[in-house]
Amino acid sequence: MIKKIKIQNYKLFQLFTLDFNSDLNILVGNNEVGKSTILEAINLALTKKINGRFAETELSPYLFNKECVNDYLSNIYKGGNPDLPKIIIELYFSEIEGTEILIGNNNSEREDCPGVKVEITFDEDYRDDYSKLLENRAEIKMIPTEYYKIYWHSFANKSVAPRSFPVNTSFIDATSIRLQSGTDYYLQNIINSGLEAREKVALAITYRSLKEKFSDEPSIKGINDKLTERKGVITDKDLAISIDISQKANWETNLVPHLDGIPFQLAGQGEQNALKIMLALERQADKSDVILIEEPENHLSFSSMNKLISKIKNRCGGKQIFITTHSAYVLNKLGIDKLIFIYNNNKAFLRNLPIDTQNYFKKLSGYDTLRLILANKSILVEGPSDELLIQKAYIMKYGKLPIEDGVDVINVRGLSFTRFLDIAKELGKDVVVVTDNDHDYQKNVIEKYEAYIGTGRIKVCSSDDNKLNTLEPNIVACNDIAVLNKIFGTKKDKKALVQYMENNKTDCALKIFESEESINMPDYVNDAIS
Repeated sequence: MIKKIKIQNYKLFQLFTLDFNSDLNILVGNNEVGKSTILEAINLALTKKINGRFAETELSPYLFNKECVNDYLSNIYKGGNPDLPKIIIELYFSEIEGTEILIGNNNSEREDCPGVKVEITFDEDYRDDYSKLLENRAEIKMIPTEYYKIYWHSFANKSVAPRSFPVNTSFIDATSIRLQSGTDYYLQNIINSGLEAREKVALAITYRSLKEKFSDEPSIKGINDKLTERKGVITDKDLAISIDISQKANWETNLVPHLDGIPFQLAGQGEQNALKIMLALERQADKSDVILIEEPENHLSFSSMNKLISKIKNRCGGKQIFITTHSAYVLNKLGIDKLIFIYNNNKAFLRNLPIDTQNYFKKLSGYDTLRLILANKSILVEGPSDELLIQKAYIMKYGKLPIEDGVDVINVRGLSFTRFLDIAKELGKDVVVVTDNDHDYQKNVIEKYEAYIGTGRIKVCSSDDNKLNTLEPNIVACNDIAVLNKIFGTKKDKKALVQYMENNKTDCALKIFESEESINMPDYVNDAIS
């Protein structure tokens, strides 16, 4: 449906273009890189709305990209007369039924295709007012959006009207959906469609009867008697408390969703968010062509997340979906090949991952693939003991944990190394593998990783001595055994010490990590952290 978006001067993006998948698009990236901004921009171009309100009411200087604002202000402070910056968002569509009316070349690429454009630009009707403003240009601190107007046009250069626009969209952000008082649309729809007229009348009568009985309750009568005694103090009329039984206060507006007998607003945040998303999907998915979902994982447990993702997949089949997420589970489960990695006003994709690697992460979706994707650099290790020792080596060399430098040490089972390297190779990430040679350096290191060694920014570090098959004998080989015995509280010779460390990998690694004793690290470990 949406092939591409072009953003100019909107929030984080001064000039940004992004191609989309026709079905599912999973936007990931660190905080403040523009994932949510992309969803906002799509929604703005499709609906002319920001935060659920028409853009005219939300127009603000803070919508403009900071760099373009600074360039504009710098120019006018120097006495120049630059054009006021404008925000332009273009959506390029594929040619499908219904989009014929949008076809034209009213776009920055002069491409003849269906599409829509939102342009937030200076209104020439305010030219005289703006000229007066420039007389005191030193006092201008922001873009004067009071002088702006918004155009919403198709690529056919025709004004767009919401009712006739052929592409319907739903923007679902659980944090902004209110469902705390009154009946929800979906629940009301079930009641209205599932009950016969006679049943609705009976329900209304029962509801009114309950409200009428309220005033007859002894405790309420006692309160009203006291209020009557104070007649004249507050008002000369009889004052009493009761429940409104007028037609406008009917049962439909006073029903509140309950989860296992608990009012919705008192349920856990995870349950609330999951229900909000599913109710919104139920309400909007059928009539929507494009569905935008903001971080569906908020407050959800692993099992709840699994249920929600399955429902999203089943409910949104045939739609074009855009999801932002910080959850590796969401990414892996929906399909890592649908990833769009946003970073530093740039983007990267994993569309060309080997099919077996895509399926691997879908089946074993617990892997934290996002750690590798989001880290500046990553070191992949085979187990928790290796992770501790690599971190110790880093502290000894640099005086701080690797994560403080954006280096993430990730514990990955040996069989998964090549799967993670497929991702690193595709994204051009800096990744180091620290692995055992398992008595055969040629086969288990050189041949196993030959497709990755020397490609891009991937490095594989291992001992080339087949006798030193794992990290433990390598540590024993490069250290005084007296120092190691002191750290472990043992009295063993070299052979027994290797056996002890291999039998107690994590305990020994933890003791080395916590020890104040100075020890040596194998050359390949030092190479990995250099």
